[in-house]
Amino acid sequence: MPEQQLLKPTEWSYCDYFWADKKDPQGNGTVAGFELLLQKQLKGKQMQKEMSAFVRERIKIEDEYAKNLAKLSQNSLAAQEEGSLGEAWAQVKKSLADEAEVHLKFSAKLHSEVEKPLKNFRENFKKDMKKCDHHIADLRKQLASRYALVEKARKALTEQQRDMEMKTQQLEIKLSNKTEEDIKRARRKSTQAGDDLMRCVDLYNQAQSKWFEEMVITTLELERLKVERVEMIRQHLCQYTQLRHETDMFNQSTVEPVDQLLRKVDLAKDRELWVREHKTGNICPVDMEI
Repeated sequence: MPEQQLLKPTEWSYCDYFWADKKDPQGNGTVAGFELLLQKQLKGKQMQKEMSAFVRERIKIEDEYAKNLAKLSQNSLAAQEEGSLGEAWAQVKKSLADEAEVHLKFSAKLHSEVEKPLKNFRENFKKDMKKCDHHIADLRKQLASRYALVEKARKALTEQQRDMEMKTQQLEIKLSNKTEEDIKRARRKSTQAGDDLMRCVDLYNQAQSKWFEEMVITTLELERLKVERVEMIRQHLCQYTQLRHETDMFNQSTVEPVDQLLRKVDLAKDRELWVREHKTGNICPVDMEI
């Protein structure tokens, strides 16, 4: 086939690099390029779920820490200390209660502004992906079925043409009414076989066009969903670090590396590296020509 232009040549887009099947790295035959994209999407969904669980564990730690701080602030040890030192000691214990309140507020905000959005984002995503998978798979099956009909019709035409050639040779050797009639019948069958082949090719091209269209539309949608998910997670992780800054301004050195990495998120570069490693083929389907 001639070299084809990419649909989005400068973007390493999903719609250009996943037309062919690829050998399953686990040795289970082959996996369709589109299926590879779906697996990536579902993996992203799982990673998002695990991130939410991680934040939930952090919330539990904050709650427990705040509870222990509040309890310690009520401790009566050294309560009999007098004078200015006693006042200073009392302020030390009060600061624990204030700090406990800060951590409780931090915990509540983590739940409402980070954990819950991560957990609820695309609740029906897996179900939607399953519908999408079935739709593309059905189109692939239809394409394969119509391709098989093309090959069957091509074989039938070849046989009819061979039969007509043989009867024509017989006519050249020995002229007879029977041979002439055989040639006429063979010609009619050959013409019919040619018509059948053209009909099968036309049906194949219709299926191919539909598959191509749906693949482009769907892969671009998967790409959009990937961008949306990454951006959503990035925003909520930025919110996490902002809340962390507000909770403990003395701990900036801990969260600053997270801020730096979040600012360096480059989806285009991530996609390029991933596509380079996992691409299955960039040759698009084209109409068949006889």
